[in-house]
Amino acid sequence: MDIYEEIATFYRNFHGEKRIIGKSVEKRSLFAIHIGSHEGPQILSQYAIHAREWATALLALYHIGRGVKNGGAWVLPLMNPDGALISEVGIGAVSKVRQELIISLCEGDLRLYKANANAVDLNVNFDAKWGTGKDNLRRPSYANYIGEAPFSEPETEALRDFTLELMPAATLSWHTKGEEIYYEFHQDRARKMRDRKLAEVLATSTGYPLVTVRGSAGGYKDWCIEKLKIPAFTIEVGSDALSHPLGWEALPSIIHRAGEALLDLSEAL
Repeated sequence: MDIYEEIATFYRNFHGEKRIIGKSVEKRSLFAIHIGSHEGPQILSQYAIHAREWATALLALYHIGRGVKNGGAWVLPLMNPDGALISEVGIGAVSKVRQELIISLCEGDLRLYKANANAVDLNVNFDAKWGTGKDNLRRPSYANYIGEAPFSEPETEALRDFTLELMPAATLSWHTKGEEIYYEFHQDRARKMRDRKLAEVLATSTGYPLVTVRGSAGGYKDWCIEKLKIPAFTIEVGSDALSHPLGWEALPSIIHRAGEALLDLSEAL
């Protein structure tokens, strides 16, 4: 099975609370699964917003199985299904009208594709100092194109609306690779201290260092911090010694380091 079929099958067979929060450019479902209780703090944990980082969707399934210790969590395993399939199985994953553009952007290696089916990098398409990142592009690309406007894409629009509906206590964004954690985006001192305490829980859980990133903007984490003023974390899983895209073979080592992080964060909230 490809990664979309894997997640869709899991979703169909899951007997707890679940929702489809929207559709991708190519009309694939964006799945959300709830674990834990609705009493207490809720976490939103989203995965595979970058196409070539589809291995994080497999980590999501492990996290669902582990559950949470306190409150609940909505797990969104595959936020960029079209892009993930472009990276995993090839150009046949999208309609012919988009194929020529996407092929031209990838210099022959579709496996490294990061964007959605519109060649927009979803993790620079949020309204958080949108368009000011040092690597941002204003033309379609396999990576770093900001889109025509914040939330121009159905995937980011769906994630925004679901987050606003839920108003979670914290959010997690799972990426590959590098084994590090980001938690800052221009917070004031009090919120940065609050968020660092939770980031340290994640660092203890994973063994990953906390890292400060400069010149980045427009990400989901950034928007959660700037606009919603809630703790938000990006976690890069998988050794930097590995090559994109990480696949099934990387999953055991990823789980070994990051498998308890969602559970541990829930206990700390």
